[in-house]
This record gives sequence, structure tokens and C-alpha cells, in this order.
Amino acid sequence: MRINIATIAKQTAKSLLLLGFMAGMPSVMQAQITVVDEDADDDEIEVVSDEGVEEIEFPESMTYNLDSLMNQYMSKTYLAPDNDCRMKDENPTFAKEVYIDRLHRMPTIMEMPYNEVVQSCIDRYTGRLRRSVSFFLGAANFYLPIFEEALEAYQMPLELKYLPVIESALNPTAVSRVGATGLWQFMLTTGKAYGLEVNSLVDERRDPVKASYAAARYLRDLYRIFGDWNLVIAAYNCGPENINKAIRRSGGETDYWKIYPYLPRETRGYVPAFIAANYVMNYYCEHNICPMNSQLPAKTDTVVVNQNVNFSQLVSVCGFDLQMLRSLNPEYRRDIVPGATKPSAIRLPVADVARFIDLQDSVFAASASDKRVVVEVEEDVAKTTKADKRSARGAKWHTVRRGDTIGGLAKRYGTTAARIRSLNGLRGNNIRAGKKLRVR
Repeated sequence: MRINIATIAKQTAKSLLLLGFMAGMPSVMQAQITVVDEDADDDEIEVVSDEGVEEIEFPESMTYNLDSLMNQYMSKTYLAPDNDCRMKDENPTFAKEVYIDRLHRMPTIMEMPYNEVVQSCIDRYTGRLRRSVSFFLGAANFYLPIFEEALEAYQMPLELKYLPVIESALNPTAVSRVGATGLWQFMLTTGKAYGLEVNSLVDERRDPVKASYAAARYLRDLYRIFGDWNLVIAAYNCGPENINKAIRRSGGETDYWKIYPYLPRETRGYVPAFIAANYVMNYYCEHNICPMNSQLPAKTDTVVVNQNVNFSQLVSVCGFDLQMLRSLNPEYRRDIVPGATKPSAIRLPVADVARFIDLQDSVFAASASDKRVVVEVEEDVAKTTKADKRSARGAKWHTVRRGDTIGGLAKRYGTTAARIRSLNGLRGNNIRAGKKLRVR
């Protein structure tokens, strides 16, 4: 449904002025983003402006379906629909002023302005993604305390705890189409720059605790650069270099909504999606969304190992559940804890720690690596290779005829049978007519 901004302005001039005031945006910006068509594509929204139709991408996490989210071990084990919820499964509609007022009343440091792109993201969360929001509300019990501790440690606004909702849909093993990984969707270079180890066996971007502290530090550093939280969120999505380009192309503007037309397509939808995520995580009841029932996982503890340990051996020796091990230790990419490289922690339910300690010798014995530590070199071949290099120019060859023997050829060419066997890689005295042998 495409509606021209001029028509809206004529019909509801008073409301439009109110929206412009509350959003803190210039009128030209309103003309660019006030009209939205979400029906064009499942992953995009269309914005009609005086310059034509502009496509804006939803963040990738807003395209995930609930089935993929519920396939996680934590979800299957500790989340379930609330069958006692008596809310009608329908999404009520409200006047724009209601959304404006609700956003304004949220206890946040970061500004939460309203516009029609924000409205489109709210509609998506409260409409086709409402069951995913139920999942977010249930899974938040696992992850939000971790996010809040990390953000509080670096004195970051706590509303940033909803950033992983739009980054990964609260999936700790999520991998984007460009390779961003984990709850906070770190790219490889950024993750390593903030102390997250990534190699063939370990990817700490998938560790909820380590990645949360790295993300808090990264957000702090971005704020030191830009001094504006909307720009920080945008830079988290597309990188500070792209934000600086947009600032230059806009003539030096440092307001997100003024550099908006110069940003990448997905980033234009990113800040609105963040605002919408904050809205829906606070006002889900008003939209008849029931949180999933969540049972907090059993308390966990860690054991540190100094040898490589394979999850399969923990399963066979200790009887642990493989999916549980993967869920509690998502940083281990190949189900191998590389304790031989450096002391490494295995997170287990508290009740299972004692069992591991009792059986650790059997675990270590069973987890012996199948990678060879020492290999032997075939000495005869090595000597032959060296001899070939030294005497390649003076090599003499003989084509075997019927009746020839190794001993006879040795006498004929003034050498030994062992030498001929060595030069030709032979283990016995059998030779075949027509074969060329090196005899010197």
C-alpha cells in the first residue's frame, strides 16, 4: 500500500506536525521516510518519497522463522508455549500518537523517536513475528542478565541489551550471510580486535559471556568516536567507515536521520528495528503477545582441562548429553576442547561436575587425538632422492630383456645388486622385460 506524503499532509496536517516534533526530524526527512509498503517483499520495506521508491532491508534476524529458533537445545529443553495464556491471538491497532507516547515513556537514555519506518518494524514484530517475540521474551531469561552485567561493567545504556534481538534473534550459534557470528554477530576481524579467539577449534564469538563483554567494549569505543547513540547503533551494523562516508556525503551532518539517505540499505532499517525491538519487549502485553514459559537451566560450573577432550568421549564415558555439551560450550566449533594448546574450560551442570572428576582419567585416555605426533620417513626413498640429485647427470639406464637378472646387470655395469635395487626403489630381485632400470 503506497500513499503519497502530500495526501497524508493534507488530511492530517496537525498529526504530521506532531510526529515531526516528537521524532526531532526535519520536514525533508519526513518526506523521505513517512510512507511505507511492507507488502512488496518479505525481507524489505518500500519507502515512497518525492524522489521515487526506495527499498530498505529488514535486519537478517527479522527474517528467521520460529522453527529454526526453537530447534536450539536451550529452547527445546527450557522453553514451552504458555497454554494458560488467555489473550486473544490478534494484534490490535493504535493511533500513531499512542506509539509516540509509549516510546517517549520508556526509561531509556537513548532517544526512541517515532516515524513510519519504525512503525513498519513494530508492525512486523507484533504481526508476522509475534510468535518469535514470544520466544524472545522467554529466552531473555537466559541471556539478558549476561548482557546487563557486561553493559553495566562498561557503563553502557542498558537498553542496548536488546541489540542481540535484532542481531541474532537470540541464537548464540547464528551465522549471517556475511559471516558475522554469535549473539552479538561479530565479524572475524572485529572479534579478534576485541580479544575473542577464533581458530579451527574455537570461536569465542559464540560464547555468550565473552562476546557480551567484547560487545560492550566495542559499543563504548564507538560512542567515544561518534558521541551519538543512533550513530553508534548504525556503526555497529555497517562499520564506522561507512558512517564516516555518510557524514561526508551529507555535508558533515552528524544526526542519524539526516545522514539516513546516504547509509547502506540494511542500516537504514537497523536503527528503526532497534527502536521497534525495545518497544515490543516493553509493550508486548498491549499487543496480546504471551511470553513463552521458561524454566531456568540447572546451575553450571566449569572444569579446566590441560589435555584435548572430545565431546564424543564425554558422552561415551560419562553419559553426558551431546546437545547439552554443545549448548553450554558453543565456542568449541568441532566438539573438541583444545586443552593441550592452553588450559581450557568445559562448562557442565553442577550435578555432572563430580562425575567428570571421577572419570577424567578414562576421559583423557579415550580422547587421545588421532593426529600423529611423530611420523617416520622412508629412509631408502630419501637416500634415493638425494642420490638422484647428486648423480642425475651421470645416470645410466638399461632396458630389461628376457633373461636379465639383477646380479647379472650388476656385474655387467660394475656395481652391486643392492645399489640397483636402491636406485630403482625395488624391494626384491624380480624385474620385468621391457622395464627401464637405472644401473648407475
